[in-house]
Amino acid sequence: MLTVSLAQLRPRKGRYAENLARLGEMFREAALLPTPPGLIVGPESALTGYFLEGGVRDLALEAERLFDDLSRVHRESGAPDLEVALGFYERHSNHIYNSALYASLGGSDAGIRHVHRKVFLPTYGVFDEERFVAAGDQVQAFDTRWGRAALLICEDAWHSIVPTIAALDGAEMLIVPSASPARGLQRNGDDDDRPASIGRWERIMQDVASEHGVYVALAHLVGFEGGKAFVGGSLIAGPRGNLIVEGPVFEEALVTASLDLSDIARVRAEMPLLADLQTRLPSLAPQLMRAASPPEPDTSADDSVTPAMPARKTRAAGVPNVKDDVLEIDAPLAKRWLIEFLRDELTRRRGFEKAVIGLSGGVDSALVAYLAAEALGPENVTAIRMPYSASSAESLDHAQLVIDALGIQSRTVDISAAVDGMVAAIGDTDPARKGNIMARCRMIVLFDLSAKLKALPLGTGNKSERLLGYFTWHADDSPPVNPIGDLYKTQVWALARYVGVPAAIVDKPATADLIKGQTDEVDLGVSYARGDRILHFLLSGYTAEALVTAGFTGAEVEAVRRRLDSTHWKRRLPTVAMVSQTAIGEWYLRPVDY
Repeated sequence: MLTVSLAQLRPRKGRYAENLARLGEMFREAALLPTPPGLIVGPESALTGYFLEGGVRDLALEAERLFDDLSRVHRESGAPDLEVALGFYERHSNHIYNSALYASLGGSDAGIRHVHRKVFLPTYGVFDEERFVAAGDQVQAFDTRWGRAALLICEDAWHSIVPTIAALDGAEMLIVPSASPARGLQRNGDDDDRPASIGRWERIMQDVASEHGVYVALAHLVGFEGGKAFVGGSLIAGPRGNLIVEGPVFEEALVTASLDLSDIARVRAEMPLLADLQTRLPSLAPQLMRAASPPEPDTSADDSVTPAMPARKTRAAGVPNVKDDVLEIDAPLAKRWLIEFLRDELTRRRGFEKAVIGLSGGVDSALVAYLAAEALGPENVTAIRMPYSASSAESLDHAQLVIDALGIQSRTVDISAAVDGMVAAIGDTDPARKGNIMARCRMIVLFDLSAKLKALPLGTGNKSERLLGYFTWHADDSPPVNPIGDLYKTQVWALARYVGVPAAIVDKPATADLIKGQTDEVDLGVSYARGDRILHFLLSGYTAEALVTAGFTGAEVEAVRRRLDSTHWKRRLPTVAMVSQTAIGEWYLRPVDY
């Protein structure tokens, strides 16, 4: 039997020594288990964090240095001899790689067993690995103290040919260090309040294990990096495709299981898929190489004759199924996700114990207040009411409802004199410009009280407003942390109802309350119920024509598309003339939490 522990780590960004010490603590924890593990598996980029951008140059190190450091913390931990596998950014042969190391610690045979360099570097969505690290080009199994293993890093395991190569090379266990940001607030199942991406990882790893008759040990990173959630959910799958053990979500953990390696032979005898592939591979390999090669040009045709090109078949543009409730969310999951985000982002990464919120009386700021009160404790949240003389009295009353319900701290700062003084100084101010002055005055108050209270300002803008440009630049978008900025307005309403925001706030028409009688939906020319779905489908790649075919009106689609396309500048940092190769944000890249 081999006992394996998955070290589901939450590293501090860029703090190698601190994260190494935390791994040493896990060595000590593992040593106290009834059956101490012979193998501990850590995640991808376990000791530095994953999203480093240009910081990989600062933190990449040689495998030999990592082995020496692991050996030291292992000795200091007092743990028995064991083996360890984990991911790190490696400096090797004048290149930087996203790598994983397997090493034996303690004993006469201590040393590095293998280093795998990630082959498939994602460059889509939130990923840009190829910009910062080089790709590996080898997949191979290697011998360990207990048998034969192979290392695959995150996306390597998603390409079916890679686990197959490792299994054909004799691997009995595929070890997969991973740093995979979670996606999806939709339910995995009736009783599964975890991100949808966790369910997909489970299915793929179980399929890989059963197809090749191997164990799969997947160790996920946990924690938030720049708003992106690594949620854990590490697992071990058995050679029958069975799920042996899985880790919790949003928490550090040491997840342990004992594995019967002799079960591999029994499974492969019952279902000899790998043996069948080994038998057929000699005849299939040439076909694989031919399929992977570009077609050779046809030189046999008469050069004087131009062959007729076959008519190209055009694929009809897709039309979304508007009957699907594509924006429905798993409210318990969303609540936990955003609470953990606030705890991680404020306390663990930025060192703040307190938050300050501009509480308008609307649903967005009310929801943020509810989330912050649970994440930080009501005594650590201060709500600031900032009325103007023409503000609705209802807004003040509704803000007070939230303050009373949560028991949070509060303060009221009337901005009328400041706004009126500014308007008088400028002169000739129209209602829209005056509304912008009001919004920016509120941010002056919020950030000043932030400094006084040593409390981080929280943003309260939702995804709909951000995509439609329906906010005051350098005002509503100024706070550095925003828990609801990736929720559409309709999703904000749903989550607000779930967490208990008073119905009087949730059910009233949305308004910025900058101009008397103003409402969001009148300003936007479309309801949030329809506008959010149009935004979702546009961002998913559907054309405006397809949306009209699906049942939206041309006026609705055009109103949304025009706002979306004309407000990109409001969602970006200022455009800077680049005159050097160290321009900030283009060449000199460091993540916000570095």
